[in-house]
Order: sequence, then structure tokens, then C-alpha cells
Amino acid sequence: MFFLSNLKAYMDHLEKYPHSLVVRFLGLYSIQIPNKTKYFIVMQNVFYPDERINTRYDIKGCEVGRWTDPASTGNPVTKILKDNNFEGKHIILDKQRSWLVDQVEIDSAFLRSLNVLDYSILLAHQPLHQDELDRNHSFSNLTMRTVKSMDQDSPAEEDPPTIPLLEGYSAQLASDTIDSGSDHIQNTGEHSGHGILLQEINLHSVNCTEAELLEFQAHHRRLLPNFKNSVHVIDGPKLRYFVGIVDFFTVYGVKKRQENLWKSLRFPGRAFSTVSPATYSQRFCQWVKDHTK
Repeated sequence: MFFLSNLKAYMDHLEKYPHSLVVRFLGLYSIQIPNKTKYFIVMQNVFYPDERINTRYDIKGCEVGRWTDPASTGNPVTKILKDNNFEGKHIILDKQRSWLVDQVEIDSAFLRSLNVLDYSILLAHQPLHQDELDRNHSFSNLTMRTVKSMDQDSPAEEDPPTIPLLEGYSAQLASDTIDSGSDHIQNTGEHSGHGILLQEINLHSVNCTEAELLEFQAHHRRLLPNFKNSVHVIDGPKLRYFVGIVDFFTVYGVKKRQENLWKSLRFPGRAFSTVSPATYSQRFCQWVKDHTK
């Protein structure tokens, strides 16, 4: 009932922020059994593809009960570590740090408006191979990534693709403006305010308008990797990170308010998960700021 009652708000958020880290739900289903109806959801897998992932985390931004013994028995593929296991580590994104921090703030503000708490960041990483590092900075790959970033689901059109941003390409330009016959490349030298360089790239098959750049910023898009599951994948200088926000169906009602009171007495001065949505959101965002470089 919670999901259905907030479905429109959820869809509106994803339409406004198509690169949101909030997990994508693919369906809500029910199974009829004697005297009972069981409901379940199907959602996009944040950790896909997972062939090279060997460590996974579930992060809530608090400390009480947030430790998993890495040496405990169990399947390492399904073992999920928690906040306290991550202490002393950082998410190293370099130029994309500001985008991640800002998007987490946008997404958590949306969840706060739903009056929910107890949601988590699912986090995993894997090393980038040298060929992946080289490919990420090739011009052809940057072009494909930009088209993907503008509209992942748009059908092929007769008009040339719109390419409003290329990340890191300015380092390849010898000057702000390069003319070569009818080809023209112009570097605007401006930043979106979210750590992503926006440029106008006007070639035979590429065209971009200022309005499209502004729209790109308004929807807080980023340069997606040319990779499966790209919405939940962020490449740093050396590691590929898988990031998604999940488990946001817990409403801060009477039961949770009572639990908050009990835990305040049980764990005075400590950070536990059952707090008001405003406190939870603020602490959640602060964890990301503190653990991202």
C-alpha cells in the first residue's frame, strides 16, 4: 500500500532526475495462498554485473548494530558488510565526488518528503583494468557515453545526436577554440556546479544548444559509463563503484517513534538507525560527504 500510494511521487522523481541513485522497481506482484496474500517486488540489481565484485556494503550512516564479522561463515557473494566495516576507507571518485554528494542529497530529500527512514546505500567496487581506463578516455567512448547520458531510452532519430558534455576532453584541446575547415570545437570552460565540465562540441554529426545544456544541469545528469547498469555505476580513477539507494519502505509512524524513545534510553549519545526522517537524511548525507574523496 505504501508503494502504490507513493508511486506517482516515485515516478516523478525519476523523471526529473533520470540518473538518480534510487533503485528502479520493475514490478509489484502478489501470490495467493490459503487465507493470505503475499506481496513481493522485483527491482533492478545494483550489483550487476558482479563477476569481479568481492566485497559488498550496506550503509545507513549509523553505528549501533552496524558490524558484520568478515570471518563468519557464509557465501562471500551474498555476505554484506556494514558501516563499521567501512571505517578508515573512502570512495575515491575525484572529479565525480561532487556529483555523488549532490545526488545523494537530492535523493535523500525526496525520501525525507515521504517520511521514511532506514534506507541504505548499497556499495561495492572492483578494480578497473588498464584497457577500461584507456577506453573511458577515448573520444569515441566519450561520445557514446554522452548520448547514453542524454537519453538512455530514446529511439533512433534522423536528426544528429545531441552531445552536450564531454568530461575530461578539454585536456585534449590545444586552445579554447579550434577551427579546422567546416569542423568547429569550442570549449566553454564552464562547470555545472556539480563537478562536471560542460562543453559545446559542434562537429558534422554533433550539435548542442545552450537550452540543452541548461536542461542537462536541471536534471542533474552525469556522464554515464558506457557499461551495463550504468545508472548504478560510477567510475573513479582506479575503481569502479556500484552504488544504489534501497529499502525505503519504513514509515516513521507511532511504532518507530516509540522505538526511537527506547533506543535513546538504551544507547544514549550513540548513532542508531531509528531516528526522525530529517535526522536520518542529514546523517545519511554526512556519511557520504565524510567517506568520499
